[in-house]
Amino acid sequence: MSAAPHRVRATFWLLEAPDSLLAQSRRDPDGTGIGYFAPDGTPRIEKRPIAAFEDRAFAREARELRSETFVAHIRDATTGALTAANTHPFEQHGRLLAHNGVIEDLSKLEARLGSHLGLVVGDTDSERFFALATLEIERHDGDVSAGLAAAARWVAQELALFALNVILTTRDELWALRYPETQGLYVLERAPGESRLDHRSAARTIHVRSDDLAQRAAVVIASEPMDADPAWRPLAAGELLHIDAQLRVTSKVVIEHPPRHPLTLEDLDPKAAAAQSAHPAR
Repeated sequence: MSAAPHRVRATFWLLEAPDSLLAQSRRDPDGTGIGYFAPDGTPRIEKRPIAAFEDRAFAREARELRSETFVAHIRDATTGALTAANTHPFEQHGRLLAHNGVIEDLSKLEARLGSHLGLVVGDTDSERFFALATLEIERHDGDVSAGLAAAARWVAQELALFALNVILTTRDELWALRYPETQGLYVLERAPGESRLDHRSAARTIHVRSDDLAQRAAVVIASEPMDADPAWRPLAAGELLHIDAQLRVTSKVVIEHPPRHPLTLEDLDPKAAAAQSAHPAR
């Protein structure tokens, strides 16, 4: 979510209520994380590599944090052990990233990274893609949109790929990429004037709430529509959406072709297939 240029208080429940925590965390049991930014722009991450129902402290905490941008992630692991290092979101060079999807041929990706492999702490394909995006952003003189698009195009051309749905945030900007069409990714541009932000998914698996946004606009990105608002729209395959520091939204299709080495659910191991079938395209 972005409410830039305003710092807002947002409570990310990742479920509907404390008594529903058990059901939500059993569906995606492998880690929970929230990324946000301190007033000086320093990225902060609160994450644990266990299901929320196993952590009473997490269940008790309100998690009320102020930031211009937020990224929250519930992990159903497909690559990498259940450790804090493998729990999303990740941080590199003052940016935060969360990913939903599967990328294979990681040895080839690591060779592409060169010295940027040193940015990777854990075992996941997600963090390795993040390092590739960081590399390409540097090659494009700090242009995040260009760097993220270049990284995604390289993966689409060179690696076996099921999905590459990515959220990347800085202190006051947010990028969302959906590629290809195998997984859903949705955006809601919410006008100011509502009493609060209170979005919950029709599948009753995600809840994002804030009583602090009464007169603030916000843009919400989610793997599934979080309520019945007809303004939710799916990103197109290959679409890169950018929310700038004044909450202006622009988007363009940056990859117009399907992956050169596409993976299907049948190509994945059973655990990965089950995780990736949770948010299919609509």
